[in-house]
Amino acid sequence: MAGEQKKQVPLRLSSNLYTDLAVWAEEDFRSINGQIEYLLFTCVKERKKSGVFPPQDNK
Repeated sequence: MAGEQKKQVPLRLSSNLYTDLAVWAEEDFRSINGQIEYLLFTCVKERKKSGVFPPQDNK
């Protein structure tokens, strides 16, 4: 990811999800943006490795 130009993407989150991400990001010493990017990168990497989508929690 180093050296490549990043794209900006508007993202809407519920206030509860935002709060949960903010707490998690602080625990991991990341910004919220950095935490979201890390989580997306990890999920895509796992998807490519396994060929399986992670289970969805449709509440």
